[in-house]
Amino acid sequence: MNIFSNKPYAPEDAERLLILKNLRAWYTPGTDVLSDFSLDLSANEVVGLIGLNGAGKTTFLKTLSGLNRHFQAETALWKGQKLSFRDQAFKQSRYTVFAEDRSFQYFTFREYISYAAASYGKKLPDLSELIRGFHFEEYTDVLLKELSTGNLKKVYLITAFALRPELLLLDEPVNGLDFQSTEYLYRLISGCRQYGTILFSSHILESICLTSDRVLVLEHGRISRSFTGQEIQADTIREVLTEKENAL
Repeated sequence: MNIFSNKPYAPEDAERLLILKNLRAWYTPGTDVLSDFSLDLSANEVVGLIGLNGAGKTTFLKTLSGLNRHFQAETALWKGQKLSFRDQAFKQSRYTVFAEDRSFQYFTFREYISYAAASYGKKLPDLSELIRGFHFEEYTDVLLKELSTGNLKKVYLITAFALRPELLLLDEPVNGLDFQSTEYLYRLISGCRQYGTILFSSHILESICLTSDRVLVLEHGRISRSFTGQEIQADTIREVLTEKENAL
């Protein structure tokens, strides 16, 4: 079930890359995981999403990626036009790296990224820098099912940054990565502003603070706080999260 209202939107909404207003999402009818969830993204920005376990971060990313069909939204706009999360044009504009993904197990990395590039209608770029940056040279012809959790994550991260989508969604992107690959990922995230927007969730507060233009706090299925500029300090945001945890 996916329902979008026909409510008119303001002209200034067209200035945003993505706008969602009053999104609800659930798995079991009557038990909302997201409720009154509203968010907007501008072009060429990095937005971090943080919240306690169970706040709804992964549910939101799955819904936006078209994997959860149980939702309603008052408004959903992509570049000023009405959006369905499963529209082909939108699907080719975004790529999601999930916290865990065991798809395409009998593909090698090179087979998978060739398939992904064809699916997105893009010419496969030179991958040598990304492969070196993630220290993935030894695994390019290994079946995905034989890769460790960290190396499997690298497959999807390399693909994501090779495709350069307008909207890149990252769910716990540093999970399983070694220190050097994590540092390289931070540099890639910072550099992506030249061509796209990143929205990523992480339970590692420092990773969000190091890379984000905005940090959004997700609480009980909705955005409860937003931090920008000098407000993005790990200690400040940690204090807010601790207060929320103690209030449970």
